[in-house]
Amino acid sequence: MAKKVAVIGGGASGLTAIKCCLDEGLQPVCFEKGTDIGGLWNFKEEALPGFASVYRSTVINTSKEMMCYSDFPIPKEYPNYMPHSYIIKYFRMYADNFDLLKHIRFRHRVDSVKPRQDFAETGQWNITYTNEEKNESTTEVYDAVMVCTGHHVYPHYPRDSFPGIDNFQGKTIHSHDYKDFRGYEDKRVVTIGIGNSGGDVAVELSRHTKQLFLSTRRGSWVGNRVSSRGLPIDIWATRRWADALPLWYKERFARQVLNQRFDHSVYGLKPKHDVFAQHVMVNDDLPNRLITGSIIVKPNIKRFTKTGVVFEDDTVEDDIDAVVFCTGYRFDFPFVDDSVIKVENNEVSLYKYAFPPKLDPPTLCIVGLTQPLGAIMPISEITCRWATRVFKGTTKLPPQDVMLEDIKKKKTAMSKLFVKSPRHTVEVDYITQMDEVAEQIGVKPDMNRLFFSDPLLAFEVYFGPCTPYQYRLMGPGEWKGAKEAIQTQMYRVKYATKTRATPDDGNAGITGILKVLVVLVVILALIWNVL
Repeated sequence: MAKKVAVIGGGASGLTAIKCCLDEGLQPVCFEKGTDIGGLWNFKEEALPGFASVYRSTVINTSKEMMCYSDFPIPKEYPNYMPHSYIIKYFRMYADNFDLLKHIRFRHRVDSVKPRQDFAETGQWNITYTNEEKNESTTEVYDAVMVCTGHHVYPHYPRDSFPGIDNFQGKTIHSHDYKDFRGYEDKRVVTIGIGNSGGDVAVELSRHTKQLFLSTRRGSWVGNRVSSRGLPIDIWATRRWADALPLWYKERFARQVLNQRFDHSVYGLKPKHDVFAQHVMVNDDLPNRLITGSIIVKPNIKRFTKTGVVFEDDTVEDDIDAVVFCTGYRFDFPFVDDSVIKVENNEVSLYKYAFPPKLDPPTLCIVGLTQPLGAIMPISEITCRWATRVFKGTTKLPPQDVMLEDIKKKKTAMSKLFVKSPRHTVEVDYITQMDEVAEQIGVKPDMNRLFFSDPLLAFEVYFGPCTPYQYRLMGPGEWKGAKEAIQTQMYRVKYATKTRATPDDGNAGITGILKVLVVLVVILALIWNVL
């Protein structure tokens, strides 16, 4: 009989977990406590406790070619940066195409995940869940568990860090509960935090408020969705050749590019840390709102008064009507037994951010617990491809001491690179994380083999954007459409915006010749090294 796998959560990670189980001949049962798929990206008019939440105007900050599932390209007609409404459409297409919905139990809340008494022999779990429609609790046995609940469920709401806040007479909320600008018109508002949500909320509110103050402890580097020649920034930035450059050079280049758009010092945003020491904010409109005075950048809040705030530079803003905490999230897995996973200070020890290293046999996996410099959907997918093969027994994890050493090295490297912050405990580089997991299952692109067997494709893989399709070119789960998807990816990028005919610039032929010349040079270099 096929092994029975419990998938907890029906969002971006849960959907691909179901599909990967089916691909490996496993029997998935997905528990989704909501009434629909999509998780974070399924917009609701009201924020609900225990559910991830987005605001009405949310637009994703990774482009469609970089964020799609590796064997299911997003339609060429869809915008490169999709609002939540398009993302949920894509998820529905994915679920319908692979017939995933029949494996999902909606309004089923998982209450506990515990290893059975004979776990050492069987690797099985007792899953206790509640059918919320019937208000009935049931316990079932599963051979493996995939936790796909994400890390945007539990708001980090540090009210205790701000003296006087309990006496403040204005409104205070977390961005988890923010939906749109209504109710803030002609108000004086402070937003706290300068992550992506902080930038989005500040920019949107500033179009309607009397004045918006953006409070930040450290400042931030700010990137733009639209990059050189109008292409998405991640189409340029996420390339294998660029990823191989030394960090000092990438840092220098990134500073130059970001300050060319606007001088971060002049705009009061320049942080003390390097560009790659913190998750860069992606925001297209912030400098425009700053230059018009609609947003004023302020330091951290020292204390609240009854009617306003005092900042750390001792400046005072009175008559403040509302404060929005855009202070991020903490992650937790309260339903998983503490003997399996224990979260402390927003940190958890997992091999490749997925497997508890001391769990033997390895029949539980955490999916999507990363904060990549890039898209999370492909990382979730390749993690699921790996996990399902581990459950099936076709792929083995390394010995425990090897896994623990890998975790230790990553934590050490992270502490040296990133600013100490709860949000950086699961920070990863997109290509590095994808490649490391791909190596576990034998699907990392073999560049030497590609350069000799298909030079033009090798050129696209190494010098073009590192799209998810690359991880379907070879090995288990190989997809026949991967090569074509790579060769047509720039067509889909441009199709979405080129909605009227324009004169041809005549450069297409030159570009093709340059590609052939570069490939020939690379092949000659490889032959020279062999000789």
